[in-house]
Amino acid sequence: MQMKNLDRAFETLLLDEPSENILRITINRPDAANALITQMGQELIDVFTAVTANPLTYRCLVFTAAGNRIFCAGADLKERDGMSDAQFQSQHYLFERMIRAIWECPVPVIAALNGHTMAGGLELALGCDFAYAADHAKFGFPEVKRGIMPGGAGTQHLPRRIGEARAKELILTGATFSAKEALEWGVVNRLCPSEELMDVVMDTVKAICANAPLSTAQAKKSITHGLQMDLRTGMFFEIEAYNRLIPTEDRQEGINAFVEKREAVFKGR
Repeated sequence: MQMKNLDRAFETLLLDEPSENILRITINRPDAANALITQMGQELIDVFTAVTANPLTYRCLVFTAAGNRIFCAGADLKERDGMSDAQFQSQHYLFERMIRAIWECPVPVIAALNGHTMAGGLELALGCDFAYAADHAKFGFPEVKRGIMPGGAGTQHLPRRIGEARAKELILTGATFSAKEALEWGVVNRLCPSEELMDVVMDTVKAICANAPLSTAQAKKSITHGLQMDLRTGMFFEIEAYNRLIPTEDRQEGINAFVEKREAVFKGR
């Protein structure tokens, strides 16, 4: 499938629309542990840039991977073997932009982690708004065992998600942690048997899509960017986001639907 507003095919991704207003992005390198390569980084940048440029094309994105064992094992070390320092840095800068493109996407992005989620794969997951995971999945940042460190916002997103001390313990030891621990610590929101994962994710995504798309976008922006501010500044930022919704048709539709005791039909206007 070619994505709306992006007239090209993809080598490392599968795109489909499992329901109206929903785009599913599937990493498609199952024979290579769905590992990140340069081509995948560029393709993910292209997809998320296109969504950001036309944010009302979809109301929610689902980010997952092919197979039922590994979501993403991180960067493909076979591709990196033999790279010069300059080539390595160039690829990593691409991956940095990829993570930022996901994190900055104005449309809600839900990760469906179908299996082990390691290194750069965990950074992909943490760049999404939240994640559900298969109950057999394992997680970790083993980069210090390879002479590097998390460099796709892992050292920034993980402590904000689970706290400084635990994040330091996990990153500095390179330890692997279980799906149960990921749930307890807040890395993921829910665990499911792998065969039920996508259905559970889709139920949540459809609930999001039933709401006013401008409202979900503004609420996401207020949370994401407000967390980078002190509380008082964040409160003012929230009001600015809120005020953008007052003159919208969807706000009036929400009132009308409540008064008329019917389901609202939101159009993103």
